[in-house]
Amino acid sequence: MSSGVHAALVPGGVIGNGRYRLLASSGADARSNAELWRARDGQLNRDVALTILLGDLADNQAAARARRTVERAMHASSFTHPGVSRVIDVLTPGTGIRPDEGILGMVVAEWTQGTDLMDLIAEGPLPAGAATRLLEPLGAAIEGAHHAGLVLGADHPQRIRVTSDGRLRLAFPGPRPDAIARDDVKGLGAILYLLLTGRWALPGGPQGVPAAPTGPDGTVVPPNALHPYLPHDLSSVAVRSLEDTSVGGIRTSAAILQVLDQIAAEEAQTALISAVSSRDDEDDQVVWTTQRPRQDRQQKKKLWISVGLLALATVAVIAWLSVQIVGFFSDEPSRGGGPTVVINQPGSNGQTAPPAVAAGPVQPGQIGVYDVTNQPDNANQASRAVDTNASTFWRTDNYFQQFPALKPGIGLMASFAEPVKLASLTITSPSKGTHVEIRVASAQNSPLEETKVIGVADLSDGQTQIQLNEHEPTGHVLIWITQLSSSGGGKNQSEIREVLYTRAQ
Repeated sequence: MSSGVHAALVPGGVIGNGRYRLLASSGADARSNAELWRARDGQLNRDVALTILLGDLADNQAAARARRTVERAMHASSFTHPGVSRVIDVLTPGTGIRPDEGILGMVVAEWTQGTDLMDLIAEGPLPAGAATRLLEPLGAAIEGAHHAGLVLGADHPQRIRVTSDGRLRLAFPGPRPDAIARDDVKGLGAILYLLLTGRWALPGGPQGVPAAPTGPDGTVVPPNALHPYLPHDLSSVAVRSLEDTSVGGIRTSAAILQVLDQIAAEEAQTALISAVSSRDDEDDQVVWTTQRPRQDRQQKKKLWISVGLLALATVAVIAWLSVQIVGFFSDEPSRGGGPTVVINQPGSNGQTAPPAVAAGPVQPGQIGVYDVTNQPDNANQASRAVDTNASTFWRTDNYFQQFPALKPGIGLMASFAEPVKLASLTITSPSKGTHVEIRVASAQNSPLEETKVIGVADLSDGQTQIQLNEHEPTGHVLIWITQLSSSGGGKNQSEIREVLYTRAQ
């Protein structure tokens, strides 16, 4: 608690010129030096949510930041949506707050019945379908607010509550003075990550909540790397909404909502949750169920222990197999400043084919999956596209949405023993409608914007020959997929069985 803060900031204490009696703490947002409380409005005889900005009135900078937060909250009071608690009033020293209370500002909002978000995940992560249904109303609120030119400040988990009918709601409004719309989008991605993993992926999270793990390059590890059963699209949207990069990052809540809608429909039969009202309304409790009969608490505990042990054993076996398979089929992924390119050596004996010296087919020395989001699809299968065996293949993951909703594209980067000048490429594929660009690059992990397009085509079912434009000899050629083959129903996936590179005269 900051110096000068009144001792009444405890359950039963009264603040706001004696109007608000504190009932229970809901958490704290250290970034704003704010405490979050459930309180009782003595004048109107109703419960409210208080965002209390603490500090010393003599600290001009802190006082200015608190005023800006209060002003932004008041400005947002005209915005109404089920996904955000309505702002009732704002208070400042001298207007509702005594100068000796040690409070620089206070946002008063209607109380959200239900449960704290942190209590919901206390027993572990949620299924994908449950997470999407919970998050959609909050995402819709953020999208509506951004269209109205407002920032909500939905980027801290203790500001979020779960309503009695099973929706996430911003229960403690009051955006930080320097918060922008991008912070709301990051917050939405971080909350999704929290629901799926039980870990928080942004700075300044609550104490006691583990931070999201990061890879060698500093990026947050995708949720499906921790829990392989999670859908790829949902895992991808969680981490890409956290990225500030212009290529690959998700910058709007609308893009997140599209994925949530599709995942929710896909998971409707297997991951449905609903809220069941408590028999004692005064306790303000919510019971969460997957529509199964209620069990004895001890039976539940035994069941979860059994399931947990089985899951741990399964994950251990999968991890061991993954290490063996990756070690056998692929080299270590490239983790430079550019995109990921996971390299495979083509050919059954692992030997690089000697470079051709005349016009005709030329075999690359290496081939790998090129991905600007550091989440390459089926990286250990890349060499199958050039193994001269049309019964093997490299295939993308299945995406619920077409590119560029989750990523701008994905491709195969071939590297040659010496610079070559190509006349054409012939791609054998059953994935009709796949749109590809043939690009030349100066290095395996060249940024996409530094590559040059020398040919484009829509693949047919079978062989597609692509005549290439005039270009300088190059050591690296990228087949860049910007549209996947679609079979409807949220299934977007492409397959490449064989690629034939033909050297020019």
